[in-house]
Amino acid sequence: MISQVEFSENQLQSIGQYVKNHLNEWIGARFERSLYDPALMERMVRVEEELKHQRELMLQGFSRMDERFEQVEKRFVIIQSKMDKRFEQVDKRFEQIDKRFEQVDKRFEQIDKRFEQVDKRFEIFDKRFIELTRRIDRFMIWSFGITLSVGGVVIAVLR
Repeated sequence: MISQVEFSENQLQSIGQYVKNHLNEWIGARFERSLYDPALMERMVRVEEELKHQRELMLQGFSRMDERFEQVEKRFVIIQSKMDKRFEQVDKRFEQIDKRFEQVDKRFEQIDKRFEQVDKRFEIFDKRFIELTRRIDRFMIWSFGITLSVGGVVIAVLR
């Protein structure tokens, strides 16, 4: 288990002063060799150039993506306008079909009126046939009666 060590303010200040005094020589000793190494310097320059080149490529890619998004947006706008036109055409077609159905309904109404007229004519013909049947029945009764009467008179006179 780690125990906590408490330092006094004077101790902390003396530690801080000691670190400040020796920090440059500690860092300098470590990196002094590497700063003056030509191979390392050349590698750092190459890395910086590559990073710069990568940054330029990324910026170009982003600008191309922005252009592409703008093109896609324009295409969506064009497609939307075309779809709106098509929907308007479909709406017009439906309106035309509705008008045609209204015309068909009117035609059916006219046909219904014609059927009503035909029904009236049939009723008139029915009445005529009933009247004709009645007249033929009377004619038959009278004819039968006259025939029997004439037959009876002829038999009575001949006897």
